[in-house]
Amino acid sequence: MLKINAFSHGPFARFHASIERSPISTCSGFGELSARGHRVTAETLPGSRETLAPLGIETRDLPANLIHNGLGDGAQRSPLAALRAATRSLVDNIPAEIAAMRAAVAATRPDALLIDMTSVGAQIFGTATGLPWASWSPMLLPMPSKQVPPFGLGLTPKPGPLGRLRDAAVRGAMNRMWDEVLSDLNAARRGHGLEPLRHTLDYLAQPPLMLNFTARPFDDPRDDWPTEVHQIGPGLWAPPADRPAWLDGIDKPLALVTCSTEFQDDGELAQLALDALTGSGMYTVVTTGAVDPSGFTVPADARVERFLPHHLLLDRAEVVVSHGGMGITQKALAAGVPVCVVPFGRDQREVARRVVTNEAGVRVSKKNLNPARLRAGIDEAITRRAGARRVAAGFAAAGGPGRGADLLEQHLRLSAAISIGR
Repeated sequence: MLKINAFSHGPFARFHASIERSPISTCSGFGELSARGHRVTAETLPGSRETLAPLGIETRDLPANLIHNGLGDGAQRSPLAALRAATRSLVDNIPAEIAAMRAAVAATRPDALLIDMTSVGAQIFGTATGLPWASWSPMLLPMPSKQVPPFGLGLTPKPGPLGRLRDAAVRGAMNRMWDEVLSDLNAARRGHGLEPLRHTLDYLAQPPLMLNFTARPFDDPRDDWPTEVHQIGPGLWAPPADRPAWLDGIDKPLALVTCSTEFQDDGELAQLALDALTGSGMYTVVTTGAVDPSGFTVPADARVERFLPHHLLLDRAEVVVSHGGMGITQKALAAGVPVCVVPFGRDQREVARRVVTNEAGVRVSKKNLNPARLRAGIDEAITRRAGARRVAAGFAAAGGPGRGADLLEQHLRLSAAISIGR
């Protein structure tokens, strides 16, 4: 048995796992480790103990200074400004993450560390400890590749010389933006005896093992990424929940509409969807997440709740309408349900582009959005079920939590052998 510590400041580290911003669905991989006899402790949000207990995962609360400091991108008016704010936030969190990891390692004395991609400070400390460690990402990786457009703007791949010129120009501009925080990042690395990086995004190539919770064909094929990156399919685990009693009284197919669980001011999308779907022949179910559900005008053929177990609704869903968060998008596609994505920020343009590339749904711009335009997008998305099913097949073939646990155990055995060999 290994003690494994997991670290992150979203829902979720012995294995000590850091789970700062990771969706709870990714915890299935760590539950698989627990089922194999490893002792897993998650350093995560307060109140997670009851949720993670069914997976056999112990929890430690993150310190208060890592709980409420979001990415700072919600108030930004452009994609680049939002990316800049989020990048700044990740680097500003480095000192607090290092302090949290130091305390966690002292308290749990783990054999290995699991650290989420966004926990830059935790990764620095983890590397400096000399303990075996690995990272994971529930999101699309912004790791550079010459085979796909630069990450961030949702650019459609464009073959040929013009496409390469476009990508080179955008890549240079994006690198300059990412590298605005490079000096602070490298100062933290030097302070822990680590070599400086040439570019900020090079931090993504530092983990000796990276588990990425997505898979082809949803994400683009590349052969110029580090061999340490393994795509294992989405995390689909959800806490046990009762099927809503009212659902059995609905004899129509469902249109599931979701807002983000972290406030992104996307309540407008939910109301537009309620208006657009009135009289559609579908029953609209809205989960408002971070938005107050009491502020909506709800027609007779609809229901609005703050939270509902999506996995219990998807088998009845004709379509999912959302802001394009990776969690709900991949859950819908894994169930073979097409999606209508209206990106609001963060990586949502990249998510939407992959939805469109796979013909698994549509993207609708939030600019000048109205019920008629949204309804047209929803109607078109419903015709893309074949693409959604192709993506679902790719996810199913990626190996999931079992493959992730296999890779982690192999990595830890190799790390132990190298350590003994020294």
